[in-house]
Amino acid sequence: MTRELKLGKRLVGDGQPTYIIAEIGINHNGDLDLAKAMIDAAVDAGVDAVKFQKRTPEVCTPPEQQKQMRETPWGYITYLEYRYKVEFGEDEYREIDRYCKEKGIDWFASVWDEESVDFMEAFAPVAYKIPSAALTDHGLLRKARATGRPVIISTGMSTMAQIHAAVDDVLGRENLGIMHATSAYPCEPDELNLRMIQTLRDAFPNVPIGYSGHEVGLVPSAVAVALGASMVERHLTLDRAMWGSDQAASVEPGGFRKLVKYIRVTEAALGDGVKRVYESEKKSMKKLRRYS
Repeated sequence: MTRELKLGKRLVGDGQPTYIIAEIGINHNGDLDLAKAMIDAAVDAGVDAVKFQKRTPEVCTPPEQQKQMRETPWGYITYLEYRYKVEFGEDEYREIDRYCKEKGIDWFASVWDEESVDFMEAFAPVAYKIPSAALTDHGLLRKARATGRPVIISTGMSTMAQIHAAVDDVLGRENLGIMHATSAYPCEPDELNLRMIQTLRDAFPNVPIGYSGHEVGLVPSAVAVALGASMVERHLTLDRAMWGSDQAASVEPGGFRKLVKYIRVTEAALGDGVKRVYESEKKSMKKLRRYS
């Protein structure tokens, strides 16, 4: 069975380079220039794709939360007003699409509702990402699957039964990627549970398994690759001190460059598991070994 997925021009799966996603999400705070600067940082770091989040605010914001007031950079406004402030529309996404093509980097989005799938179809994304919070929204899963595009699901805040229901009852296992995640921002090390990567690999043997990390630091994301993750997603920010709920669990540009390097070194270091004597060892062997 081939554990493989095609994202744009890239094959993703066992034996392929890790597909690295810089999650811009809503860290742009509704500022297109900031979003483009983040795309630049992602390209500089050497990632494979950038990802945004697309919502229809009045659909995705629970009614009981819509009128709740909160402090924001735009003043003391309702939560629904805030959701509109950070939401890009058609004009902004057309410029993002143009800019990513100019920079030669793939982009796609997490879709939070069925209307957002219709919206994103105009841009022919390389995939649809289903956020952890929407894993049990089977109507959304069906809508994304009906496009014929690859679907990647995140599995934070979910049970194995819910994951199996999403995959086996709705999505099927073809043209699918599954991301292990813990939906805490930031996530403490003892809740990362990286061994879940192998659990998911065992449960879905023909599906590429990835890791969507929300920890502070870089090491667990490289370890995830060593444990079998063929995709790694981390939030990107230009400054972790910026306003926004995801900033603290995000990685700044210098850190992202290191992350990509760590992942590529990890890939090279894993090898194939076949014991051999390397040419580089033979000088030491001749000098130090007493018995053949």
